[in-house]
Amino acid sequence: MDLKEYISVRRAYNVVRQMTPSEDRLTFEEFAILCRLREADCPIKTSAIAEYQGALRPTMTHRTNHLFDLDLIERAEGEVDRRNVVCSISERGCERVLELAGQTRAQIPSGRALSRTSPERIIKYVDAMGSLYCKAGDLVLLGLYCAETDSLTIMQIVDALKLLQPTVSMSVSSLSESGLVVRSHTTGGNHTTSVALTEAGVEYAQALAERIESIVVRRRPRNSEAVDEGQTQS
Repeated sequence: MDLKEYISVRRAYNVVRQMTPSEDRLTFEEFAILCRLREADCPIKTSAIAEYQGALRPTMTHRTNHLFDLDLIERAEGEVDRRNVVCSISERGCERVLELAGQTRAQIPSGRALSRTSPERIIKYVDAMGSLYCKAGDLVLLGLYCAETDSLTIMQIVDALKLLQPTVSMSVSSLSESGLVVRSHTTGGNHTTSVALTEAGVEYAQALAERIESIVVRRRPRNSEAVDEGQTQS
């Protein structure tokens, strides 16, 4: 997966999530679970989903409880071991994941990575991306790392990632305290704050980018030989 593809999908989904009523809103990780269940087309153990996302059991329980409460997944005891809960996507979940994928695709501006792909392909990307957890601060670092200039203002980061301004500001403060970014303030009437990566920040962002670029997006060939040009097949 190309880093620009990753940023493009995450940016678009941030827009979709903000447009969604709070009672129906899903985190990116919850969206990824739905994509994984839809792509698997069979029940998956909760423990296997946790392993896929690198999440602790309480975190995964919270995510699957939320999806279950929204009627997006179904749960059942394992056939061999009843202690193993298995999850499958519900009919409503199938409808919702296609809806979210279509909305995400629609929020990718023309000319950006994946702007000409299909909602079905977005599902495969989100499924693959769900294996790497990136918190808001990580996305800010990646946004700075991808920038064509040495620094960005807070509002430029907001526009690049479509995160909420308070989220970006809090992330920048935390990253500054950790020595990963440095802030500078311009004098004058607008009091603009510019943010740039430190040397440690560049190394951290580069390591994240390398992990993203190692992600494989799976696809089903159109026929026994066909593979879309420029796409990755496992």
